[in-house]
Amino acid sequence: RAGGVTLGGVASRIAMEASELWVGFVGAGRMAGGLVRGLLQAGKVPASNVLASAPSDKNLEAWRELGCRTTHCNLEVVHRSTLVFLATKPHILPGVLEEIRPAVGSHHIVVSLVAGVTIQTLQRLLPPWTKVLRIMPNLPCVVQAGAMVFSRGTNAGDEEAALLKSLLSSCGLCEEVPESYIDIHTGLSGSGVAYVYLFAEALAEGAVKMGMPGALASRIAAQTLLGAAKMLLETGEHPAKLRGDVCTPGGTTIYALHQLEKGALRATVMDAVEAATNRACDMAKD
Repeated sequence: RAGGVTLGGVASRIAMEASELWVGFVGAGRMAGGLVRGLLQAGKVPASNVLASAPSDKNLEAWRELGCRTTHCNLEVVHRSTLVFLATKPHILPGVLEEIRPAVGSHHIVVSLVAGVTIQTLQRLLPPWTKVLRIMPNLPCVVQAGAMVFSRGTNAGDEEAALLKSLLSSCGLCEEVPESYIDIHTGLSGSGVAYVYLFAEALAEGAVKMGMPGALASRIAAQTLLGAAKMLLETGEHPAKLRGDVCTPGGTTIYALHQLEKGALRATVMDAVEAATNRACDMAKD
């Protein structure tokens, strides 16, 4: 079985013992590292069943510290894994696919994390029978609080989608979407994490300006964002409804919101999501 397992029905795939699944990563950078940490922390896959490849030891040392196996050979990853994550830089991927193509069999599930590379391109560069899926995670996968979307290719069915969703759900929110949404997700959530960090920094700096120590202000800002996000997810309420609940007539919040509106916060954030989405689209054309 080439170091992995063959596919069964949806139920058997989800019920599969974690110790039976062999997972490979071609590329061992930050995003792949965040994803594998989430999988390991959730106990979905034992570290001994993970094999990662990279050209040098620069990134692989961190994987070895997690208990994962490492190699400099991409073909070894494919030979010894059933579920193969592609996590290279976009400009490197075509050469990598040409290298591993002869080793990809019908039992493999190939999942790309590579920004800007479409499912159509992946299917063209891999054998015609390959089960291909494309995912777009974000960095908070490392703390099992990521937001991920994925799309499936022609040969990837319900079994593969269910297996991938079961694994990725251990790293946070995971939704299957049309591939056209992936670039939007990049602008919203992939890049959006940085927008939130900038906002958290600004919140804390505002408190420092008013006399609060910086470390305390940063902790309170982070907890404020966490609590607000949790309320959004758990109540299912529209953000405008929850925002209105905080505002009392003539109170502090409405005065603060007036300042944010004068600074065009909403329009600026919408422009940021648009700019990042358009850049993601452009990367696919490069």
